[in-house]
Amino acid sequence: MASVKVEIGRETDTEKSEKHWFCNIKYISLVLLVLQNASLILTMRYTRTQAGKLYFSTTTVIVTEFVKMSTCLCIIFIQKGGNVKEYLNYLWHGIVTEARDTFKLAIPSGIYTIQNNLLFVAVSNLSAATFQVSYQLKILTTALFCVLLLGKRLVKMQWLALLLLFVGVAIVQIQPSDPTKAAQEKTSQSQSAYTGMVAVLVSCISSGFAGVYFEKILKGSSASLWLRNVQLGLFGVFFGLIGMWMKDGDDIMEKGFFFGYTKYVWTVIGLQAFGGLLVAVVVKYADNILKGFATSLSIIISTVVSVYLFGFT
Repeated sequence: MASVKVEIGRETDTEKSEKHWFCNIKYISLVLLVLQNASLILTMRYTRTQAGKLYFSTTTVIVTEFVKMSTCLCIIFIQKGGNVKEYLNYLWHGIVTEARDTFKLAIPSGIYTIQNNLLFVAVSNLSAATFQVSYQLKILTTALFCVLLLGKRLVKMQWLALLLLFVGVAIVQIQPSDPTKAAQEKTSQSQSAYTGMVAVLVSCISSGFAGVYFEKILKGSSASLWLRNVQLGLFGVFFGLIGMWMKDGDDIMEKGFFFGYTKYVWTVIGLQAFGGLLVAVVVKYADNILKGFATSLSIIISTVVSVYLFGFT
């Protein structure tokens, strides 16, 4: 009887240790996501509003997917202990042999590609603070898709919070009758608030659906998180090339793929790639709704920095 009690005690300690580790990685990843989100929007806004050669946003979407996919491939290689044969067999089995499973990622990947391109349109036409607030509507769309696709149930307080969020975003869009009192930033590029808001709304809907769909795939499969991101990246590059050719094909042929690239553009790419991997970790260990509320904190950071960086009033 004593040995049984000891055994139970040991199992309890192990479970507590695993739970503690789970909570740590959960909240560390959420904090990192807040910082990454604020930094990305500010840097992206800076690169899209400065005078000079303006880069093609469609090319950055492709490069970002390639960087993210390459990073995941390196992580998998390290996990396999540098064994090339085992590494290649793992990729072949995970991507080619299980082709049906791989093609499940085509849907969220295609939607993410559209969303990433729309983000550049939105940031180019809205101030960083306005964009950040408006983009939080993705919490509402994510919650709705969680209910529809995952069967989650929300209590009355959560529905009330989502309603207040929607009202808050709507209030932000109301501009005073006196143009001199409207929120604005100093920019050298022409802007259209209508275009920016349409891009944000479509992006919020696509983000909500793709995020929940990806969560369903991640939590309903034993496949590696990094392998899933490689699969996403393959489709992301493919869909990105199609979008690039349709939108900027002729201009890129004339000016070059990396036209207008600066160190700040490469920073945007790095932050986007890191954010994509970070979101996958958050979705794996937390959930999409918690991710949405955590990224809301980046609004405060973005607004304060925008005052000094862009002359936001």
